[in-house]
Amino acid sequence: MSVEDVTDLYEEFGDDRLPPGQRKTSKFPVLSKGDTPTWDRDDWTFTAGGAVETDLEFSYDEFTSLDSVTQRQDFHCVTGWSKLDCEFTGVTFPHLADLAGVRDDAVHVMFHALDGYTTNLPVEDCMRDEVLFTWAFDDEPLAPEHGGPLRVVTPHKYAYKGAKWVDGVEFLTEPERGYWEKRGYSNTADPWAEDRYS
Repeated sequence: MSVEDVTDLYEEFGDDRLPPGQRKTSKFPVLSKGDTPTWDRDDWTFTAGGAVETDLEFSYDEFTSLDSVTQRQDFHCVTGWSKLDCEFTGVTFPHLADLAGVRDDAVHVMFHALDGYTTNLPVEDCMRDEVLFTWAFDDEPLAPEHGGPLRVVTPHKYAYKGAKWVDGVEFLTEPERGYWEKRGYSNTADPWAEDRYS
């Protein structure tokens, strides 16, 4: 599978690939709000609903059979580290939104995860091909501690906007805040503006 390099997206947001206040790491640190949840491949489902024309539900095999891409992206953690040149494979957010038929009154997105975690973004921040529902990292299944079976990656935002262990997405007609956003983290999470905390 060919790899699309999207590491130049920083040019839309700032002058440097490494956002201010970030340091490069070759490691992939693990940060979560709690323990890694368990999941059963036979029982796991992913849902998309809310302000859509068609509610969606997929098994793991159905989801990973959707049209997918592999992208080389950068990954920025709000705690100050960045891992560059990550290769993620998954379904683009716009493709999933197209399958669901997002209604015109949808303004916000809430991501839901197996551990109860939530995070939010405006619809326009999600409707980018770089926002992926990913199940593979560097051509290997995404490890549980990094969000497997499925996580969202948001290379234009701090990584807490990319829910680990994601099992659903909800299109909202009014903005709502997610887990960390309710606890003082920035709602916008722009790494190049250093939008870490509100």
